[in-house]
Amino acid sequence: MNEQQKQRIKARLPHGFRDRDEADIAAERRMLDTIRRVYESYGFSALETPAFEYTDALGKFLPDSDRPNEGVFSLKDEDGQWLSLRYDLTAPLARYVAENFQNLPKPFRRYQLGQVWRNEKPGPGRYREFTQFDADTVGSASPAADAELLMMFADSLEALGLKRGEYLIKVNSRKVLNGVLEAANIDPSKRGTVLRAIDKVDRLGVEGVRALLGKERRDESGDVTRGAELNPEQTARVLKFIMTPPQPAIGDGLFKWWNDVAPEQAAGSIGYIGVQELSEIVATLERTGYLGRVQLDSSIIRGLDYYTGAVFEAQLTFPVRNEDGDTVVFGSVGGGGRYDNLIERFGGRSIPASGFSLGVSRLFSVLKARAGAAAFAVEPLIVVMVLDKAEIAESFRLAQELRTAGFRAEAYVGEAGMKAQLKYADKRNAAIAVIEGSDERARGEVTLKDLALGAELAKSMESRAAWVKDRPAQTSVKRAELVQAVRAMLGERGG
Repeated sequence: MNEQQKQRIKARLPHGFRDRDEADIAAERRMLDTIRRVYESYGFSALETPAFEYTDALGKFLPDSDRPNEGVFSLKDEDGQWLSLRYDLTAPLARYVAENFQNLPKPFRRYQLGQVWRNEKPGPGRYREFTQFDADTVGSASPAADAELLMMFADSLEALGLKRGEYLIKVNSRKVLNGVLEAANIDPSKRGTVLRAIDKVDRLGVEGVRALLGKERRDESGDVTRGAELNPEQTARVLKFIMTPPQPAIGDGLFKWWNDVAPEQAAGSIGYIGVQELSEIVATLERTGYLGRVQLDSSIIRGLDYYTGAVFEAQLTFPVRNEDGDTVVFGSVGGGGRYDNLIERFGGRSIPASGFSLGVSRLFSVLKARAGAAAFAVEPLIVVMVLDKAEIAESFRLAQELRTAGFRAEAYVGEAGMKAQLKYADKRNAAIAVIEGSDERARGEVTLKDLALGAELAKSMESRAAWVKDRPAQTSVKRAELVQAVRAMLGERGG
């Protein structure tokens, strides 16, 4: 083996990451513009924060504490300080608000779009690098702020084409959960483990959670996860809470449910306060017509440790086929909640806040799987072929004229001949090839070749010679009529 072979690097994509092509990027851009319009219609303003933050500023709130670096990707800078790629957009917002609080309007309402990174186990539609689109209200402790976010959450999903009944936004409260844990006399040191166990109920089911609340859980591979080691009575109390639906939630129904799952929690306790806040949220949603799209669900916890009050999660209810052709229900496509103590970490100022995040990458995967690739096609591309290298400027002029008219157009800048240029246009999924050789130029004409139509005709004809003879997918037009002819050709094929 020579030295060059030794130094050759294998091209490989890191596990849990992905490359994206033109169609996906363009379709996601349209999706993001739709979400942005909804956020801005509610009066939220844009904000950007950097991808890296000081590790201590992000805090240790991820549930995957068994992962390297506790779920985040980190490095040490030249000053010896640890930096981490942000794992969400909320912790950076808390840092921003703490730094700029005096100059911000109260409440401060912002939205942010950005990439986040988590060092966690990948799964279907779940990547280590993904896009989130957040909206937060900072500076208001009112349950009305939570209710408004839930309404905007629902409006965003419907603006993306989801119908009522195809999604459900579920709401719970960390205060209510804490009240149950207090009523069950669960040691505070075990509450993090209990929380993570409850958060896995959708994936592991009730028996899986029961095992995690007990001594340990052993999965199919034989790996053992240590449990919270609750006693049977404590386990039963927690399971009753997450498995007893808080319905009806109107009027006194929610308080009756609460007295059933945590009878030791009196008025004024942390759990009772959480129930009061949920009751106010529900009342607002009922009067505005959102109740039904938003429902209470005591199994919703959310994995991040910084939530202090209401928590919510959007779940899709319909099955789709994933990239492997398997039928799956993707489940959660976003969530959030109230985090009244997060900003207090910076300087001790207590500032209430609430927000939600749409998992753009995950939601896009679902919408694409349901609608099919054709629904996400980019604008048609036109390739102007260059047959006379000495007159390449004329080809550029043709492409420029098409772009001025609003089309996507490029002039071929490679060095191949006509046959290779047509293959290039096919690989680019171009809709039309524009041909202007010396003969066409002398006649004041251009030839338009409908590549998509030609490909379909070639498939259906028994003989390619017959297709070449009839040439139904190719036409010559006057040079001055180029734009009109392109528009007509695209219109005929639905482009």
